[in-house]
Amino acid sequence: MNAQETLGPVGFLKMHGLGNDFVVIDRRTGGRPVTPDLARRLGDRHRGVGFDQLAEILPDDAADARLVFWNSDGSIAGACGNATRCVGRLLLDETGKPAVNIRTDRGLLHAVDVDGKLTAVNMGAPLLEPAQIPLAPGADPLHLGIAGDPVAVGMGNPHCVFFVPDADSVDVAREGAAMEHHPLFPQATNVEFASVSGPDRLRMRVWERGTGITLACGSGTCATAVAAHLRGLTGRRVIVDVDGGTLEIDWRDDGVWMTGPTALVFRGTFL
Repeated sequence: MNAQETLGPVGFLKMHGLGNDFVVIDRRTGGRPVTPDLARRLGDRHRGVGFDQLAEILPDDAADARLVFWNSDGSIAGACGNATRCVGRLLLDETGKPAVNIRTDRGLLHAVDVDGKLTAVNMGAPLLEPAQIPLAPGADPLHLGIAGDPVAVGMGNPHCVFFVPDADSVDVAREGAAMEHHPLFPQATNVEFASVSGPDRLRMRVWERGTGITLACGSGTCATAVAAHLRGLTGRRVIVDVDGGTLEIDWRDDGVWMTGPTALVFRGTFL
């Protein structure tokens, strides 16, 4: 069978946050469930639509919506901060509310409007215990004991953060791919390379688990900010420059807040 006979038409939105791009499928009123095969077909940038992650919006009795995230290889992403902000913006505009609640595997996340231009989301408290991240038993998250002395942080998905003199000089494709499936991370890991570029300002580049290099990674930016503070490199509120733009991260008592722009690019139908 061809793709049309197998799948049937699938309506979607294409959105991005700082170039971190997403296909968004709204299934609150029904429609074809997302499957690993559909995610792979949609994620193919040559024969499909292409995305860094796919966000599937589902109904939820106790929240404005529920989100499931998919990688382009058909695996579940677990968490995606920029996609949460994008869908948060959709729900804010749709409902007219100043704040909305979105249920994810990370828990109940809160998205709020900022001056009618930006969208902020509370990504929750960072996960710092080895079993929560998760890490191999006996590993020290603050000093993993391998070359580069990275930090491990969980944000609903695992992150391995390297602090380097110059993030722009790192071969992210080579170094990120080499670290993604390191034995320290039983569920594989996202990999960030960050350098301090000013007082409470970081430059970060990222290799995303199951996807590869992306222009931005919301959960990775949060993890990097947390790691930088734990290492004594910055305060709890930082500006992070990623390949696609700038995010503000504020690690507050109630969680790690991430603020930045979102964009709806187009609406389409995958046949």
